[in-house]
Amino acid sequence: MSEVRFDFDLIVIGAGYGGFDAAKHAADHGLKVAIVESREMGGTCVNRGCVPSKALLAASGKVRELANAEHLSKFGIHSAPVRFERQKIADHANKLVATIRTNLTKTLERAGVTILQGQGRLEGSQMVGVRNKNGVDKVYSSKDVILATGSDPFVPPGIETDGHTVFTSDEAVNLEWLPRWIAIIGSGYIGLEFADVYTALGCEVTMIEALERVMPTFDPDITKIAARHLIDGRDIDARSGVLASKVTPGCPVKIELSDVKTREPLEELEVDAVLVATGRVPTSKELNLELLGIKTQRGFVEIDESMRVLVDNKPIPHLWAVGDLTGKLMLAHTAAAQGTIAVENILGIEKKIDYRSIPAATFTHPEISSVGLSEEEAKQLASEEGFVLGTVRSYFKANSKALAELESDGLMKLLFRKDNGEVLGAHIYGLHAADLIQEVANAVARRLNVVQLAAEVHTHPTLSEVVEVAYKQAAHQLK
Repeated sequence: MSEVRFDFDLIVIGAGYGGFDAAKHAADHGLKVAIVESREMGGTCVNRGCVPSKALLAASGKVRELANAEHLSKFGIHSAPVRFERQKIADHANKLVATIRTNLTKTLERAGVTILQGQGRLEGSQMVGVRNKNGVDKVYSSKDVILATGSDPFVPPGIETDGHTVFTSDEAVNLEWLPRWIAIIGSGYIGLEFADVYTALGCEVTMIEALERVMPTFDPDITKIAARHLIDGRDIDARSGVLASKVTPGCPVKIELSDVKTREPLEELEVDAVLVATGRVPTSKELNLELLGIKTQRGFVEIDESMRVLVDNKPIPHLWAVGDLTGKLMLAHTAAAQGTIAVENILGIEKKIDYRSIPAATFTHPEISSVGLSEEEAKQLASEEGFVLGTVRSYFKANSKALAELESDGLMKLLFRKDNGEVLGAHIYGLHAADLIQEVANAVARRLNVVQLAAEVHTHPTLSEVVEVAYKQAAHQLK
């Protein structure tokens, strides 16, 4: 009996970071790989997400720093009034996107990956259909298929977008104009980062949050100190427990606000623009999932720890899914890790993912970061497993480097087990928090305990000593 011949060993649908890492890893290990992309190579992160937004944050952050005369005067520095060119800031972001997109594409091509431009879909258990922009449709066979189609911004019912006066983060990264008064709906990491950009560039911001408190997804202690600086200390009017029940584009944009619980109308705002930052939804509708009986949960594809797609808790042979489509941790580096793990399993090397050790960061000024369990999750685990939860706080105001920078408003909260000292999680707000969290993420990944970690020597004077102090405080509690 002859062996079945496939067009490819692996077809990846979606060329964001999850798809990119999967395709490259597979090609590097000798597989014949194709990657399908209906839009720009690089997906959301490169084109409409982390890359351009960080470029905007970098530029606007410098404007904020130079414009903070009170802060600079403490160093004995007196700067002239700050001038900036909106278009050149936007150009900086666009050039960075183009560079990274080109580098990513060339990397795949050098690895021998075939790039198929078009809309990908399933046409069988090991069949992928691709329809390009000209309407040409072709079906390819592949031994394995990875779904990596990512996500799109979620726009709640009642909100009408026009891409100019009412828009999502997809359009916001282009920085086509600077509204005098902009409302941001949502106070998660996307809303916070764009509030950071807009206020630095002179815009007045109203932040509208439907949940009971602003920044609802962050640790409450971190929120308390972060909100004091990132929201209360800036030209931001933050409202929580309020629903933007209707938003109508125009000049001005009209926003109807209502009470979340009663749905009773409260007031109507008229602003220059609205950014809808209410989360993201999976891009799964065009995948033809029903052909294989795949049922989604709110559009998300169910997977196991090895990235296999599940139907009724059973894996579908040769079908895998990674990234935002799976609804785990909707972060670019999570997608990349999932992509690599999926390929490892395709190659016969059994690997699973550890979501607890994956860090997250919000690139405001200062930054917010976290890894591992929230305090609520840690308390629940302590109750289930019968151990005492330990919590310590380490403050930037005791750190020499932070004091030298005159940036001593910051806090690290460390969660650990008091029986064996294992690190369960950490939450940080302060200067370079996004970099500091990696050290804790590595500790969580290895399930290290605070006694081991407290013995490690940190460079002085550096911000990393904030982490060292937390480890030592925790270790002291075990004695």
